[in-house]
Amino acid sequence: MKKTFKLEDLDCANCAAKMENGIKKLEGVQSASVSFMTQRLTIEAEEKDFDAIMKQVAAVCRKVEPDCRIIMKG
Repeated sequence: MKKTFKLEDLDCANCAAKMENGIKKLEGVQSASVSFMTQRLTIEAEEKDFDAIMKQVAAVCRKVEPDCRIIMKG
């Protein structure tokens, strides 16, 4: 399953790269892309575990950029 989410308050390209690298290391994630320019997160992951994976993704994002939020409306 592949989904794209809007990011809010992502402050720099370096943080986006750190998030992307951290998300790619999560189990069940097939691909991930974090774009500072478009403020978007695109993730491809196992459909059956998608909600649990997204909770881990949110934790990675908070660790790198505490003010950044993922808008989960898709």
